[in-house]
Amino acid sequence: MLSVNYNETEDFSSELLTKFKEIVARYPEGKHKSGLLPILHEVQAKYGWVSVASMNQVAKFLNIEYIEVYEVATFYTMFFLKPQGKFVLEVCRTGPCCLVGAEKIMQHIENTLGVKEGEITNDGLFSWRGVECMAACGSGPVLHIGPEYTFYENLTEESVNQLIENLKNNK
Repeated sequence: MLSVNYNETEDFSSELLTKFKEIVARYPEGKHKSGLLPILHEVQAKYGWVSVASMNQVAKFLNIEYIEVYEVATFYTMFFLKPQGKFVLEVCRTGPCCLVGAEKIMQHIENTLGVKEGEITNDGLFSWRGVECMAACGSGPVLHIGPEYTFYENLTEESVNQLIENLKNNK
C-alpha cells in the first residue's frame, strides 16, 4: 500500500510548478506526457519519495489519468513509494555481485545500521535495499547512494563502515 506524505489537497510550490513547465516545454505540442519521468524525478528530489498525493497532483498537472502516473512510478525501481532515509544505500544483488560477496555486504549493512531492508534508521539518515544490476559486474560488490546515485565498487565490510561514517559526518 502506498502512503501519503502530505495533505491530499496541498498544491506543489510555484518553484516546483515552474520546473514542471520547463520540463513540459521541452516536448512537442501534444506530447506533454513525455515529461512524466523527469517530473517524477523532481517530485522525489523535493520530497524524498513519490506519494499517492504527489502522483495525483502530477496527473492533474499533465492532464492525464491517475493510473498513467501510478503505472510509471510503480514500474521503475528508482522511484521510492514510501519514505526513505536521507541516504539510501542500494546494493546490487544480482548473480555476479553475489558471487563476490554482495549478500555478505547486505547482511553487514543490516547489522551495522540495525534496520532491515526498506526500513529507516531512528535518526532518519539511512535506509537500504537490494536492487538489480548496476552494470558494474567487474567491480562488485557495488552499491550506490540515492538520490544522487554516487557509486562505490569493490566493497568490503571496512569500506562500507567508512562510507557510513563519512555520511554520518557529512563528508
